[in-house]
Amino acid sequence: MDILLIGGLWLHASVWGGVASALEGLGHRPVPLTLPGQGDGSVSATLDDQMETVLAAVDAAPGKVVVVGHSAACSLAWLAADRRPDKLARAVLIGGIPTQDGRPYADFFEVTDGVMPFPGWEPFEGADAADLDEEARNAFTAAAIPVPEGVARGVVRLTDERRWDVPVVVVCPEFTPEQAREWIDAGEVPELSRAKEVEFADIDSGHWPMITAPDELARILAAAAADTP
Repeated sequence: MDILLIGGLWLHASVWGGVASALEGLGHRPVPLTLPGQGDGSVSATLDDQMETVLAAVDAAPGKVVVVGHSAACSLAWLAADRRPDKLARAVLIGGIPTQDGRPYADFFEVTDGVMPFPGWEPFEGADAADLDEEARNAFTAAAIPVPEGVARGVVRLTDERRWDVPVVVVCPEFTPEQAREWIDAGEVPELSRAKEVEFADIDSGHWPMITAPDELARILAAAAADTP
């Protein structure tokens, strides 16, 4: 099955290299996506541009697909569920939650000269980055791509209630499945509170398991794909 891989903020598609290789070995076709503004050299890209790239990949697949979003890109995966509910076999959300309708996509950090650069490691100290050593942090920082303002501050628009019919797997890296269930049950994640089927997968990693635990993450994604109707 095609498994579309969408990286979060500052990430190029190449970050999925280890996961993609492992998925191929498990019999799946991984499709890491290069998002406009995050690898194609564009600083004027918008959230709509990124969404269109995701939808084009969904439409190009011969059958149903598993769409994987990491961190902020969980909202891109959920936008795919909203726009193509009949094409998604499952949405897998790694280390993040879908943004609600009408909210900014990822307006988290300061924007300078039209882009949101990687803010350094201070905001991620603790569980987020505990498994990244100095070498890995330096490599991440060197490769980080400033995210265009039109992406970070783009407004999420959700319109099709059939998105709640798409099965969801929440992959829990720096938080636990128990914490994620509590947030959903408390109504803190409205989109997932209304989803009809939500499962959870724990992974022993920080916020970037595609870097620090690619084989384990690939096994989780392969299991999610194998469990589709």
